[in-house]
Amino acid sequence: MVTISGSPPSSRVVVTGAAGFIGSHLVDALLVHGYEVVAVDRRGSESIVAVANLGGAMGYERLRMHCGDLAEMDISSMLTGADVVFHLAAVPGVRDSWGARFDEYVRTNISATQRIVLACEQAGVRRLVLASSSSVYGEASSPSAEFDHAAPCSPYGVSKLAGEQLALAHARRRDTRLSVVALRYFTVFGPRQRAGMGINQALVSALFDVAVPLFGDGTQRREFTYIDDVVAGTLAAAWIHAQAEVINIGGGASTSMREVLDTAESVTGRSTTVYPMPEQAGDVTTTCADLQRARQLLGYQPAVGLEEGMRRQARWLQDLPPDVRISLLPSESRRFDDYRRCRFGK
Repeated sequence: MVTISGSPPSSRVVVTGAAGFIGSHLVDALLVHGYEVVAVDRRGSESIVAVANLGGAMGYERLRMHCGDLAEMDISSMLTGADVVFHLAAVPGVRDSWGARFDEYVRTNISATQRIVLACEQAGVRRLVLASSSSVYGEASSPSAEFDHAAPCSPYGVSKLAGEQLALAHARRRDTRLSVVALRYFTVFGPRQRAGMGINQALVSALFDVAVPLFGDGTQRREFTYIDDVVAGTLAAAWIHAQAEVINIGGGASTSMREVLDTAESVTGRSTTVYPMPEQAGDVTTTCADLQRARQLLGYQPAVGLEEGMRRQARWLQDLPPDVRISLLPSESRRFDDYRRCRFGK
């Protein structure tokens, strides 16, 4: 279980993107520790994934759920009395950020972030914890540190860098009470991971005999970070002494996609099936986090490694209701036979 230390005994907090992968885990942890949580997400009861992600949280009287688009909804009333805002809402994904959908990334990752920051200042919020991304770094030949030059290789990375720097600029103002900690997450995995992510696809392939795409030759490396470690780091960021900080949150090791496929086979005892796809624009060769500042400022130490984390994620996938499981199929693989296998098993 994720524990919270250094925090007040009780407090009102706001979580945006609350029905998502990371947001729902954060909501669960905050509720378990007695917090009053205002949860905001644009996905409502029509989303089977959102409903499943927040299934455990909905039984708490201390949860107040708001459904709406942060780019246009009234934010100020939700922030009244809030000590901390965890801003996790975003449009994710490197590959989809090119071309036609770019306006969605700007609207959500930059414009909505600006609205959140302004509302926090007006409401007297003490701390904004902002979810950023390792995608801001671009290509890296050594572990990426927070003061390294940021050179994103995708519009998604550009939008996340713009959002974090916008918030930090506000925190550096001499006339503001708001402090900001931007967390650069390195490829988060675990139960509730969204469809299309590499580890989820590898496990779906092994468990349900579904062919999934492998982009490039599989030698590209990612620093995978288990969800419980991410939540622990995110909670710690709410209470440290800071005014405008950027901190990496990583898993402590970098792993190739080929190794991920091998691990999926090891933890499930079943083979994976992939079909080759070209390298995608914006996909960097390697991500790797320098965690020195996270250790110093947050007391952060990743506790769950890749194999154990994938084993937990595999169990979660197997226990999902069929309709939720089907929604996690890669879009390229939603053929009838895959649908049948994912619904009823191999």
